[in-house]
Amino acid sequence: MFACPVTGEASMTRGSDRPWSVGPRAALHRLRGHLIGCVSVDARSLAAFRILLGLLVIADLLLRARNFGFYYTDDGVVPQSLAERGAAEHAFSVYYYVSEPELIAALFLLQGMFALALVVGYRTRAATVISFLFVVSLDHHNPFVLSYADTLFRLLFFWAVFLPLGERWSVDALHADGARRRTVAGVATGLAMAQMVFMYFLNGVHKATSETWRSGDAAPLVFGIDEMTFLLGDFVRAFPTLVGYGGLVWFSMLLGSFLLVLLHGRPRITMVALFVLGHASFAVTVRIGAFAYVAIAGLTLFLQSAFWRDAGRVARRLRVDPATVETRVRTTVGVPLAAALPAVRVPSRMDRTTRVLSTLTIWLVAGAMLLVVALALLNAGAVADDTYDQDEVNALVEQHTVGSHVYLVAESLGIRQPEWSVFAPQPRTTDRYYVFGGRTVDGNRVDVFNDRAFTWDRPGDQLQKQHDTYRMRFFMNSVRRGSVGGDLTASYGEHLCRTYAEAYDIDLSHISMFEVAERITFGTIDDPSDRETDRTHFYRHECGS
Repeated sequence: MFACPVTGEASMTRGSDRPWSVGPRAALHRLRGHLIGCVSVDARSLAAFRILLGLLVIADLLLRARNFGFYYTDDGVVPQSLAERGAAEHAFSVYYYVSEPELIAALFLLQGMFALALVVGYRTRAATVISFLFVVSLDHHNPFVLSYADTLFRLLFFWAVFLPLGERWSVDALHADGARRRTVAGVATGLAMAQMVFMYFLNGVHKATSETWRSGDAAPLVFGIDEMTFLLGDFVRAFPTLVGYGGLVWFSMLLGSFLLVLLHGRPRITMVALFVLGHASFAVTVRIGAFAYVAIAGLTLFLQSAFWRDAGRVARRLRVDPATVETRVRTTVGVPLAAALPAVRVPSRMDRTTRVLSTLTIWLVAGAMLLVVALALLNAGAVADDTYDQDEVNALVEQHTVGSHVYLVAESLGIRQPEWSVFAPQPRTTDRYYVFGGRTVDGNRVDVFNDRAFTWDRPGDQLQKQHDTYRMRFFMNSVRRGSVGGDLTASYGEHLCRTYAEAYDIDLSHISMFEVAERITFGTIDDPSDRETDRTHFYRHECGS
């Protein structure tokens, strides 16, 4: 149950009638088989992963387009000069080469077209690489609205570049002459899986240092944050004991996430299902962006052939034959689409060269990662005496020649690993809303942010509604923290001055920006009226300055 499936030849040594009596060479062969079995991915799972990546890109573009002028053009609150200063020093972005809104919109459309090519699996490798670069470019075009979901998405896309995503359910598969692989296993699949396990396990380690998480008190407090909870969140938080047990289960799953790789067959399917169920529950209770959907896409990599066999059995019991459905989709959609799209034949020599370069690149990436880990471990002893400092580890790695190059490339492509400290080590125990006190030239006081007369009262029972989109919450975090030396806050302040004057035909003299924090306790999780509040003034903007 806890061993990965053995692949390849039998492990019995020559001249021995006992399978457990093995020599070093046979033991090494068995170990290799175990490792290959652990990182083996069904080609249909890779296809599902590819389709989900493409659909997530398209969905993200459509959602961002709602605030296109506000976030992504020079006429909005984040002009290109400000975006470049907020991104990494050597950040890559094709959006830096254009400034006209029409051209930026054209790049949005072009990115969507390559994402669509990824969905249908046409020129899959090229579509994956270009889509990855577009995803990185768009994130760097406005780094003030990003979250952990965007970081995970970029990292999964990076590993996807090295995966054969077009083996099944693709136009490329229909154009191919020979048979396609049923399963894929290698360094690339192992690193892609390791990305998910690393994220989960590291987050669990962070949470393990907190008594609040170990006691089960953390999850109910998180669900008391009105600024984030939505849909079923208000209903669920009325049952804090049940939520607390759910939080303990999730915490345990994070620490046991390595089982996603070690288990196989139905035990692995069960483990994946638990993680998918957990993310699905977050998607309908907590407004944290696309994180749940990106993580579910990453979890498809752990679905081996056993999943598809069991899914086929279930479908047939429901009188649905998967083979018939696949054949029908291929003949009615796939074949006509493949006929309409030209098959680009790559010379065999060029194809071999591409494969060799891809293999060398992934091994180079793996070697660089091992070096970074080795350098980081030099400081691992500091964990025991509580002197461990992540910044010191980063500095140690960057002092090394190879480590500095790795970090330079990782920062330029936005694929540097974060600490994955989501709600950790201590969960957030404050709710937050904003009051922007504006003074009109005729002496009236208004709350510019909430578009109302000035008051310190809550702007409604559901604080998440103060943000028109989930990215607005992350943007406001950047504003509150004074990103880019406070220039982002100033830009937003001037934007509010201008839009208020246009809407009401009266000028503002200044805007004083306040954050109002409510302290969440177990007695006020579902009743914020009794919460203690703190007001923090973080910026004053003189209109017209």
